[in-house]
Amino acid sequence: MEEFVKRRVKEKERMKEKDRVKEKDRVKEKDRVRCKHKPTYLNDIQGGNMYGTLTAHLKRIKVPSTGDKVFKDECAYSFDTPESETGLYICMNTFLGLGKLYVEEHFKKTGNGVFLHIKRRRKTIQKASEDPPPLKKPTRLAIGVEGGFDANQKSFEFVEDISVLALPDWNVLPYPDPQLPEIVNLSAIAIIEAEDALKMEEAALATGSWEGDKRIISKHAENLLQLDNGKKIPPTGWKCEMCELTTNLWLNLTDGAILCGRRFFDGSGGNNHAVDYYNITKYPLAVKLGTITADGADVYSYDEDDMVEDPYLAKHLAHFGINIASLQKTEKTMVELEIDLNQKIGEWDVIQESGSQLTPLYGPGCTGMRNLGNSCYMNSVMQVIFTIPDFQEKYFDCRDAIFAGAPVNPTSDFNVQMAKLAHGLLSGEYSKPPNETEIDEEYMPPPKGIRPQMFKTLVGRGHPEFSSKRQQDAEEYFLHLINFIERQGPHLPKATDCFKYKVEEKVKCVASGKVRYTYRTDYVFAVPVHLDAAINKDEFSAYEAKKALLEAQGQKISPEALVRPRIPLTSCIEAFAAVETVDDFFSAALQSKSIVHKTTRFASFPNYLMVHLNKFIIGNDWVPKKLDVSMDIPDELDLTGLQGTGLLPGEEELPTESTEPEIRIDDSLVSQLLDMGFPLEACQKGVYYTQNNGLEAATNWVMEHMSDPDFDSPLELLSNKQSNSTDSCPDENSLAIIMSMGFSRNQAIKAMKATDNNVERAVDWVLSHTAELDAEMNSEPEPLSTSQSCDERQEGHIYSDGSGKYKLVAFISHMGTSTLVGHYVCHILKDDRWVIYNDEKVALSEHPPKDLGYLYFYKRM
Repeated sequence: MEEFVKRRVKEKERMKEKDRVKEKDRVKEKDRVRCKHKPTYLNDIQGGNMYGTLTAHLKRIKVPSTGDKVFKDECAYSFDTPESETGLYICMNTFLGLGKLYVEEHFKKTGNGVFLHIKRRRKTIQKASEDPPPLKKPTRLAIGVEGGFDANQKSFEFVEDISVLALPDWNVLPYPDPQLPEIVNLSAIAIIEAEDALKMEEAALATGSWEGDKRIISKHAENLLQLDNGKKIPPTGWKCEMCELTTNLWLNLTDGAILCGRRFFDGSGGNNHAVDYYNITKYPLAVKLGTITADGADVYSYDEDDMVEDPYLAKHLAHFGINIASLQKTEKTMVELEIDLNQKIGEWDVIQESGSQLTPLYGPGCTGMRNLGNSCYMNSVMQVIFTIPDFQEKYFDCRDAIFAGAPVNPTSDFNVQMAKLAHGLLSGEYSKPPNETEIDEEYMPPPKGIRPQMFKTLVGRGHPEFSSKRQQDAEEYFLHLINFIERQGPHLPKATDCFKYKVEEKVKCVASGKVRYTYRTDYVFAVPVHLDAAINKDEFSAYEAKKALLEAQGQKISPEALVRPRIPLTSCIEAFAAVETVDDFFSAALQSKSIVHKTTRFASFPNYLMVHLNKFIIGNDWVPKKLDVSMDIPDELDLTGLQGTGLLPGEEELPTESTEPEIRIDDSLVSQLLDMGFPLEACQKGVYYTQNNGLEAATNWVMEHMSDPDFDSPLELLSNKQSNSTDSCPDENSLAIIMSMGFSRNQAIKAMKATDNNVERAVDWVLSHTAELDAEMNSEPEPLSTSQSCDERQEGHIYSDGSGKYKLVAFISHMGTSTLVGHYVCHILKDDRWVIYNDEKVALSEHPPKDLGYLYFYKRM
């Protein structure tokens, strides 16, 4: 009996224990339901001083309000994110995100010791047993909208573990927890629900959609002229009226002419006959045959230079006997052609080495950069930049000192963000080979490489182009970065000095024999590309003739038969070094106009020479285009023969003072402009700045400058404004703002001096005086005193110098018809092996396409 009682007592105790466990689990489950985020429960938390430690920091804990920026997606000093192995810690006072390595330093610097810890992991979404419906092919060039690319297609979901950390003892408290003080709960909830600061600043990401095909209604649609010429268009059998092409045909909606479209960059498309026809007739609207359905068609406005909507398309087509309801689509629309390009951006096989099985590389210096939406131009430039020892020493080796001196908000400090990017690319922490678990198809690891959103946002902030998600010119971004670094401290040595060199320009007056030497600073060696320098002219001419013959027969030449003009880089350098004849130069020695010979040389050779090929030109039709050429690029380059000499024995300098007479304004031209209804002041400017070159030139100037702020202000001559301006040097930051818009340093200085160093007025001034600035720069080189007086006093302009012999160490290639579209990749020489960097992908290069580069980087031998 006694044993029976003992067994019953033990049973009751076990039942009570089971009930206690159930109650504990019930409370936990209740907490889980109350919070939409999965909490972390730590079995080793045992009361004690943990909440006491937290209490000591309560006065410093804040709840983020609407105006506060919360950085919860990325560490301010590293590329750690909530998906990293140790997660991300968000300070509950400053709301900065920090990787684990930077938490204690932040605590020591600020005294803020409480952090919300977010650890996020990916979990594969279980697929339904039945087969999923096939993915719809996108029909619109858009993301996140009906008919576009689906932004919400996911094969995984995130699971978050959240806790609260209290320093200095690294006490970890579960979240949610009823025992947490109210201020901690409120702060945590607000941080969790807040939008990340970078996403708030990046409007395109915040909306989750982008439309590239949104079209305006053409201004010509409603009252379009349609000729009663009796022309009727058959439903099939179309052919270009000027050649034999039967595809890519456009029907002019004014007179019914059927003509072929533009030629594409790869040689496909048409022969430009529709464009040529518009230039003759000015009939503005055309519809692409084969795209017409009851739902609409591709309509292009040559006058508005864009794809447009025509609400009256059915009526316009009926004029030529076309029943829009009876037609079926037989050709790809322009959007579909562009979507094909966006779906297979790796189409440019040669540059991206798509036909090769490339060996991926991992470790220090082999970290990729994820594309943030047309950010490949930035990725390519920064990969090259951080292979240069000057930048590695400045930002990687000294990163601890930079971080130690960081301001309270390091996200807006350029040096901190450069050091962060250097560490991300060079440390190897974000470039590790996949392990066996990650290779498993069921595992969803985070994407490889770093996501440089904080850096891109900071460097692009305030710039109309680099702050956008549009494609940009890599060379322009390189110069923008140079300007950004230059304004960090005008008196300090900079990593960019490795690119800096002094240019010597010599002009020699033919009549007097006297000379002038001027000097300026440059960072890019830009050389022209002339097709007449091709060394395979016969082969290229034969290819062009064969292609024209096939196109006339409605056929296309095989892509494998492509022949590009082959141009040696040395011929481009020779063209740069050639003597240039400048007419209409005012010679101070003669006090009259004269002809001068101008030559440009290196006054110093930089440690690293960036060679920029001027491949992008404006065609005869005023459409920007890219020269499709193959360059002969030497691995070694000798520029010793281009070294400047300075003033030679026996040479006599031109006088520095110039009293060039002012242009007398032709009153008859002014009167004719007045008859057109323009203001007197604008008419005078139009005649003056076109140097009395006729009514058409003056009218064009007036039309182009109608939106200028000082359009109807009295004419103020540049020389008078300069003489009255202050002699003080313009502020470096103000100069950088103007230079970032594409103007030279000399032009920026002129603008500042012409507006009493007021940067807002200077921006308006420089935009409204581009014609005269360009004319002045072409007619007479800027005297050294204007730019050098500021540069030399403020910076000293210490130039590295040495041998003019170089070795190729990197190049950036561009694919596409314009710098505003396409894709960039870079190739870098590492340990005598070429490595390709294609956004987040880094691999050994088997066939580096040196001949198709755009920017080349040479290192002094």
